[in-house]
Order: sequence, then C-alpha cells, then structure tokens
Amino acid sequence: MDAACSTQLIDGDGVFNVSGVDHFIKEVKLEECGLSYAVVSIMGPQSSGKSTLLNHLFGTNFREMDAFRGRSQTTKGIWIARCAGIEPCTVVMDLEGTDGRERGEDDTAFEKQSALFALAVSDIVLINMWCHDIGREQAANKPLLKTVFQVMMRLFSPRKTTLMFVIRDKTRTPLENLEPVLREDIQKIWDSVPKPQAHKETPLSDFFNVEVVALSSYEEKEEQFKEQVYNLRQRFFQSVAPGGLAGDRRGVVPANAFAFSAKQMWQVIKDNKDLDLPAHKVMVATVRCEEIANEKFSSFIANENWRELEEAVQSGPVSGFGRKLSSILQSSLSEYDTEATYFEESVRSSKRQQLQEKLLQLVQPTFQDVLGHLRSGALENFKNAFEKALNAGEGFSSSAKSCAQSCISKFDKGCEEAVIEQANWDTSKTREKLERDIEAHISSVRTAKLAELTTLYESKLNVALSGPVEALLDGANDETWPAIRKLLRREGELAVYGLSDALSGFEMDEETRSKMLGDLENYARGIVETKAKEEAGRALMRMKDRFATIFSHDSDSMPRVWTGKEDIRAITKMARSASLKLLSVMAIIRLDDELDNIEKTLTLSLFNSTGNNATSKSISTIDSLASSTWEQVAPEKTLITPVQCKSLWRQFKNETEYTVTQAISAQEANRRNNNWLPPPWAILALVVLGFNEFMTLLRNPLWLLVLFVGYLISKALWVQLNISGEFRNGALPGLLSLSTKFIPTVMNLLKKLAEEGQAPPTNSNQSMNSTAQSEVTTNGESSSSSSSSGSPPAKNVPIDTSA
Repeated sequence: MDAACSTQLIDGDGVFNVSGVDHFIKEVKLEECGLSYAVVSIMGPQSSGKSTLLNHLFGTNFREMDAFRGRSQTTKGIWIARCAGIEPCTVVMDLEGTDGRERGEDDTAFEKQSALFALAVSDIVLINMWCHDIGREQAANKPLLKTVFQVMMRLFSPRKTTLMFVIRDKTRTPLENLEPVLREDIQKIWDSVPKPQAHKETPLSDFFNVEVVALSSYEEKEEQFKEQVYNLRQRFFQSVAPGGLAGDRRGVVPANAFAFSAKQMWQVIKDNKDLDLPAHKVMVATVRCEEIANEKFSSFIANENWRELEEAVQSGPVSGFGRKLSSILQSSLSEYDTEATYFEESVRSSKRQQLQEKLLQLVQPTFQDVLGHLRSGALENFKNAFEKALNAGEGFSSSAKSCAQSCISKFDKGCEEAVIEQANWDTSKTREKLERDIEAHISSVRTAKLAELTTLYESKLNVALSGPVEALLDGANDETWPAIRKLLRREGELAVYGLSDALSGFEMDEETRSKMLGDLENYARGIVETKAKEEAGRALMRMKDRFATIFSHDSDSMPRVWTGKEDIRAITKMARSASLKLLSVMAIIRLDDELDNIEKTLTLSLFNSTGNNATSKSISTIDSLASSTWEQVAPEKTLITPVQCKSLWRQFKNETEYTVTQAISAQEANRRNNNWLPPPWAILALVVLGFNEFMTLLRNPLWLLVLFVGYLISKALWVQLNISGEFRNGALPGLLSLSTKFIPTVMNLLKKLAEEGQAPPTNSNQSMNSTAQSEVTTNGESSSSSSSSGSPPAKNVPIDTSA
C-alpha cells in the first residue's frame, strides 16, 4: 500500500469499515502518535473539486472526477488517508459530495450524517465552496451547517473545531470583501440555532475557529492554484501546537482509541432520525439557477464589447460609458431570465439578484476608473485655468472660485454620462474628493503666493534698513536712534501698505491679515535689532576708529602735525568723550523712544572718574556698572551690559594709550629740534670771556677773513650733511649717519669747487642759477641719503592709531 494509504472509512450505505480502519491505523502507525495527531476533513457540493484539492494539498491519492465523462459522483461514503510529508501525523477524510443526483431527492440523511460526523471527529473541517456561492443559502451549505451546529451541541461536549472555508475559483473581488460577508452568514446561522440551556450564552468562538481562504481556478490558472495550495499547506505543519489550526486539544482521544471513538460517534449520529434538509426540489432549482447565472457571468466576462470597453477605460475616459455598459448588462440579465423561466420564482429571483450583484461588482472597478479619469481631468483643467487666470492679473479668490465652479460643473456632466442604469451608485464621494483636491491645490497656491509676497517685502526691508542702520550706528551720536526710529517707521509703513494692498485679492479673514502685517512689522524691527547687535559686537573697533579719527585729524579733517603748540590732553579728552558717546549709543536698543541715563552713568563711571580727585566721589557710580542689566531697561533690549561696558572701556584705554604717548613724544622731539640757541647765561659768558679774542680779531683783519672762509665751509657742510635733520632722531643715530656721510660729502664739495674754478666766466645770472641748481641738487642728495639711512621726515612724526 502507498504512503497515503487511502481507505474507505464508511461506505455509501453507511456501514463503518472496522477492518479497513484497523488496517489503516497499523499501516500509518497511528497508534504510536499518542495525542500528537490531527484529523482534517472536507465537505462540499458534489464535483466541486474536493478530492482534487486534497490530493494537491496533502499529497493523497483520492479518486478524482474525469471531466471528459461529465459530472457524476466520484467519492462514495467517507474515505480516509494520511497526509504525506506533514508533521505531526495528519489524517484527512474525503466526504461524499452533497446535492448528488445519484442519491435522489428524498435520501439525504447520509449527507447530514456524514457532515455531522466530520464536525464531530475532525480538528479541522474544510468547507469547499465556489466563490459565486457566497451569499447562497444552499450552495454554501448554510442549512446543513445550521442543522449540524444544533445537533452537535446536543450530542457532544463542546470542542473547538476549526472551520476553514475554501473559496474556489476566486474572482477579481478581493478576499477582504468576501470574508466579512461569509463570516456574517456563519454568525447569523449560529445565532439562529436553538441552543440548550447550558449553551444559551455560549459564543461561536467557544466551538469554532472560522478561517477563510481563497484559491484560483484549477482549470484556468493551474500554476497560480498550485502556488496558493502550497502556501496553504504550510499552515498545516505543527497544527497541534498552541496557536495552530488544531491548537485546541480538549477532549482529544489517544491515537490508539481513534477507531473505537470514530465508530461510536458514527453509530450515535446514524441512530438520530431528527435531522432534515430542505426539499430536493428547492435544492435543484438553486443549483440549476446558479449554473445558469454562472454561465451568463462567464459569457459577460468573455463579451467582446465589454472587454473593448474595459480596455478603453484603462487609457482614459470613454464617451457614453454608462449607456454602453448598461446595454451589455441588460443583455446578460435578459438571457438569464429566458433560460430560468420554469424554475421556482423565489430561487430564480434570488439568483438573478445575485447575478446582477456579481456583474456590478465586476464592472464597479471600471466604473471607478472612469470616475477617476473624470476627477483627474477636471483637477488638471482647474490647475491650468487657475494658473492662466492668475497670470492674467485676476484676483486670487475670484479666480479660484470661478475656475472651481466651472471644473466641478464639467465633472458632474461627465458623471451623468457614466452612470449605469442597473446600479444606484453614488458619485458624491468622488465629487467630494475632487472638491478636496481643488481646495488643497488652492491652499497650496495661496500659501506659495503669500510666501512669495512676504519674501518680497522682507527683501525690500532688508535693503532699505540694513545699510542705513549700519551707517547711522557707525556715526553714533544723540540723533542716531531718533533717526533709526524715523527710518524704521517710514520703511515699515511703506512695506505694510504694499503688502496690505497685495493681500486685498486673497479675501483673507481679518485675523490672518492682521497677523501677516504684524509679522512684517516685527520682521522690520528684527532687522534693526539684528543689525544693532552686529554693530554692538564691533563696538571696540568702532570706538578706536573714532578716537583715531578725532585724535589724529584737526577740525578740517587734515592730519595733525605735532608742532608743540597742540593741547594733547584736551584733544585726548575730546576723542575719548566721542568714543564714550558711541559706546553709550550702542549699549541698548532704543526703538521705543524711552528715556535712559546710560550716557550719564558711563560718563560718571568711566570718564569723569579717571582723575585722582574724582576717585572717592564716584565709588557709588562705578558700582552701578557691576551689574549685568541696565536700570529701567529690559534685558532683551540690552546690547552691551554694564559689566561689558566697563571691560570695553578698560581695553579701549589700554589700546589707545600708545597713540597718545606717541603724540607726546613727537611733540617733545619737535620742540628740541627747533631750539638751537644756547641759554642766555651761556651767551653772556661767551661775551665776557671772549672779549679779548674779539678785540684781537678787530686789530688783525686777516683773522676775520679766515673766520669768514671757515664759516662758508661750515655752512656748506651743514647744508650738505643736513645736520639738523640727522639729529632729530637722537644724538647717537645722528653721529652714526654723519660719520658715514662726512668724507663723501667733503670730497663732493671740493670737486664742485674745482669744477667752478676751471669753468669759463659767465654773466652773473648764469652763475647764480648754477649755484642755486647746485644747492637744490645737493639738498636732494642729502635728503635721499637721509631717507636711505632710515631717518624720518623733519616735520611730521607718524602716529600709530591702530594700537
């Protein structure tokens, strides 16, 4: 015997095959499994592919129907086999199909008994049903399940069985749409079943776990069918584990008692005579009408007109879609009415309604595609029309309203042409979605336009405020902040007026409008505050620049030459006062025109307290700078705290002290260079002590001539060597420079005298011009020599203002 060991458990007459079951248990070694085994059974209409499903799902070898011989009964009674390759050991039972013509109209007891037996014995019951049977009373085994539920509760103790509804030949309708309908039908059956007192409130979940799976058509989509069956097969591995398909093991008998237990259950079921099923006539009408409906459904799917219409919809909207599709649907329904005329009216009407619902379910996705095309087309048309209206200069709100109304009107007209006569489908949801999409686009464009306007006016404010504010703060004085306030007020009002005028076409609520204008005003104020903070960060540099400008230049902005007549102390005080003024201006933000005493505090603390006499008087004032906030000034308006002002002033004085010292040194050097006469007492001593020598010169004129010649030579050397210029930088540098220039200068002077003596005589003017030119040349050479030796100019001493 093969591994599956297919054996007939109960024959077609209801006789339990004891010997065959015993032989089966020995062959598959079921007795060795203990409690680790599961029983799976399948029931459903005759010729619905139950055996085919089991053979593919579990690797069994149940006999299958030969389709070429026509539909007939294949499985008689109940057959049992072991699943191949599934652990733990799984036994599967193949039940005889229901609604078989071989048993006739009245002999339906075996069908009820076998179904009840399957539910009683099995852990998992597969209910094979066609996809188009969902919603049917008979084909979906509803009456049979109702009877089984009632009798099972009366005959056996509660045991949780898994009911797996296998939907065959699944259509395009998604499983998530079919499953709720099927579950609702099962729940209704359970609620309608009369229950014993002990189970009045027992929910369905205490007896059954309901599972729903769907499989494609084996004949039309064999590969897909096999793939889905393979995936379903994986769920039966370890099915007895907690959470598995057969996880509820309450009341499970040991494997060695399976045959005895099954025999006793079958005997109890067979002895019960109260079971009954609907009349066979109704069942035949149900089956036949269902077959006709399925044929018309298949014919509709293959209809060339429908397929062309469906393909056309994929590429875009189709004119007259509703009229064309309504005609095709009506043709299929009319053919059904003709063929099902002689069957029971209630069944015929029910199946017609089901056929119409299936057809509408089939075409509804295409109808939704048409609506989608209409919606997307209307939305695109709105976007284009709206953009053109805005570019033409029309108002935003008026353009949006007119374009939206026009596009929605066209959409409504398109929906009227797409409506199907047989369906009462509502297009309002698609219309609402179109309205939401249009509103979302309007909102996005409004946001973008408002952002552009805001950015535009913010850019204008940046240009209008940044440069002027920086220039005003650079020349800080008493009028700086009033000028900044005036500038801010003027430019802010211009920007707010411009934005307000631009917003008039948006029909905004007053609150939003006011908020945008207020934000723009705050932005303008923020520009000034930011620029003030930047300039405050450069306060020390600005103070030094101002000090250097005032200290090193006179009132005519000409560079100062320290000749010795200037009052350096007064100039220094004036320059520091101007720098302190700049520091007080930059200390806080003064956009609210509030009075403060910062300049007075800084003057008393830093400027007037520098003298020795003022030290004791300003102790209390100096202490006022030992704080991180200014009195009566909000912290957010503070740019430079009192402590920082004190530190900046100390650093400022240290870095400008060298400039003052340089000026003083230059002034003293200039005084020394301009004072060559000896003191009066020295002149008096020379007159008294040199009287005899003077008289000697008067008595001998030759000495006067010698002295005169000596004077000329000395004067020439004085001019040539530029002795006064050389000694301006000190005695030692002057001596070193003269020592290097003395001999070349003497030689050059003698050479010129020799050339003058050898030259022919000329008129007096030429002689004077030659002498003047010689002196100029000599002075130039002397100056060049002085520059090459590193000596500075005689008049102006450079002052380092950068500290």
